[in-house]
Amino acid sequence: MIVRWGLESLEEVLAELSVTSPLLITEELWQETELPVAQRFHGARPHAEITGVREAAELAKDADGLVALGGGSVMDTTKAVSVQADLPMVSIPTTYAGAEWTPFFGVRNEQTRTKDAGFDARVEGIVYEPKLTLRMPAQVTAGTALNALTHCAEALYVPDRTEESDEHALQGAALIARHLPAVLDDLEDLDARTGLLEGAMHGGAALRVGMGLGHAMAQSLGGRYGVPHGAMNAICLPPALRFNADVAGDEIARLAEAMGADPAARTEELAAIALDTRLRDYDIPRDDLGELSAATAERGAAKANPRVATTDEIHRLFDSVW
Repeated sequence: MIVRWGLESLEEVLAELSVTSPLLITEELWQETELPVAQRFHGARPHAEITGVREAAELAKDADGLVALGGGSVMDTTKAVSVQADLPMVSIPTTYAGAEWTPFFGVRNEQTRTKDAGFDARVEGIVYEPKLTLRMPAQVTAGTALNALTHCAEALYVPDRTEESDEHALQGAALIARHLPAVLDDLEDLDARTGLLEGAMHGGAALRVGMGLGHAMAQSLGGRYGVPHGAMNAICLPPALRFNADVAGDEIARLAEAMGADPAARTEELAAIALDTRLRDYDIPRDDLGELSAATAERGAAKANPRVATTDEIHRLFDSVW
């Protein structure tokens, strides 16, 4: 992975990848951003909704590479196009979602109310520019940062973890816990934004080893209801951490040391600064929790969790945060 800091380095990264005619995939918010690209698509949709993927893929027929500018939904849209067109992509993340590091992605089908998994996107470059995060509102800031924190937390106890991923996870958790309150206190604090983006970068690097139950719960909620993925992670991580405490106590203790507090309680405190913190606040029907729990139990992230979670146990966890 080629990683650079500063938007001015994009041209250099594209040259290293031998990309001369890139397609930019982004959303309307960034349509005025000047970048060295040959074509532009500003129609990426929340949760990488499949119609946006299809429209971007049509334009990619004339490109030799892709540039993704935006948050997780833009990244996932671009990854889906990367797979379809077999093109390398360079990511410029404008949130803390961390999707720029992983080749896997999800595409939402609004008709079936599902989010289908994809794999093997050609994620080959990342350009970080903290100034782009200054436009992020408080709710998106908090949600995507706590999504990054979930990457850090769950990377510590999944089966494929390594010493390197542990180091990224602990560094990321420490930076996020330290800088998120300052950013939410002053959204224009560039130094704090830079520290938070560094934390998310480490979280994204840790994410490559996999996810656990908290992510599986959040993914199910996002696929079914189209609710913000970051906010769902902020809600679902604390019950998942408590559920895993008996089998991953040492790992969660290391996380607590990095964050300077009990991770579940601290996550709840950070979420409460800027987010609604109950599922009912997002109009999730309580009567749906049983069916949602059964779907969650079948997700790969749930199966990678260090403690097997039955449908009934997942139902109780959902109910605890409803």
